[in-house]
Amino acid sequence: MALNSLLPFKLPPLLATGRLQRALDIARDSYGVNALVVVSMDNIRWLTGFTGSTATLVVKNNDAVLIVDGRYTQQAIDQLRLADASARVVEARTQSLQMEQLSRELLGVKSCGFDSSEITMFNFEMMAAQVACSLIATNGVVQQLRRVKTEAEIERMQLAAHATDLALTDVQSMLETAVSTHVSERDVRDELEYKIRRYGADGPSYETIVATGENSVKPHHRPTNTIIREGDSVVIDVGGLVDGYHSDMTRTFLIGQVAPELAAIHDLVMYAQREGVLAVRPGVSGASIDEVCRSIITQAGYGPDFIHGTGHGVGLHIHEMPWVRSDFIEPLQCGEVVTVEPGVYRVGVGGVRIEDLILVTATSSQTLTLSQKESLCLPSRRMI
Repeated sequence: MALNSLLPFKLPPLLATGRLQRALDIARDSYGVNALVVVSMDNIRWLTGFTGSTATLVVKNNDAVLIVDGRYTQQAIDQLRLADASARVVEARTQSLQMEQLSRELLGVKSCGFDSSEITMFNFEMMAAQVACSLIATNGVVQQLRRVKTEAEIERMQLAAHATDLALTDVQSMLETAVSTHVSERDVRDELEYKIRRYGADGPSYETIVATGENSVKPHHRPTNTIIREGDSVVIDVGGLVDGYHSDMTRTFLIGQVAPELAAIHDLVMYAQREGVLAVRPGVSGASIDEVCRSIITQAGYGPDFIHGTGHGVGLHIHEMPWVRSDFIEPLQCGEVVTVEPGVYRVGVGGVRIEDLILVTATSSQTLTLSQKESLCLPSRRMI
């Protein structure tokens, strides 16, 4: 059965009510600016509901304008109305006209904030030459606001996670016969991404990772024609996308009889990941969760083989605040969604990573990705 039949008849609306003024208030209080320019499409979507591929948003006190080209005028009008975003839509068909409109919108503004991580040097220099006000970097203002998800955002992420769970369950039988049927990493990826769509997601959340054999020690390996073999680990990192919102999950399968050290590494990572998930709750920092996982793996002698952070926030972007790593000391908040994904990558032995998507609740946490983690040592079953 396709997940489409299980989806709500209509997803709850993604409302942006009040977000424009909240962002400006924070930027003004923190940096002293009296306007904001936003060009990141993720941030523009969160602030206004607009889902086009390009736009410039100007936010002033009790006033905001979204500058779009002719492809998006009516779409922007419709989407801002549905999201209850209090912004005007202005059409400017060329880049030069857009810059002229930006300059007009900033007349009388003394200082304007922008996020330097969103803009190239070329575009910054062009903007600086066009506007009369001071431009001040106000990095992270909207990203901080995006950290805590609404119920409507969480519902989309839950559906994305559910589609991924169902797809991975279907693909498990493919892995059981992989050795005798000469299944490759790309074969598994293609089937997963097909199934994710069949179960109601808009598509994969990111480039699906399927890594086996020697490739399993590369955390962000891109699938190749490498064939899955007896004794391999198969690291599958996969997520779904529903209405712009992501899910993220990793499972590691052991195929047939594996080396004792590889089996022990799987048990170790599973234990570290479980303890990390248990540590997720409001008020706990990303650094402390990272330390829970890292200390377990380090004490077992595999510290140098854990070569990335323990996790990250997920939402409109697959990697966003908050971070679950040693340098992020800010406390988690109710409504944030993070991953917990320790891994061990021992060259000559194999790689293992296990990851779940976790919602921070009022007192604890809720796991959104429910695919089996235990006993993933699959028999190398031959087709009859």
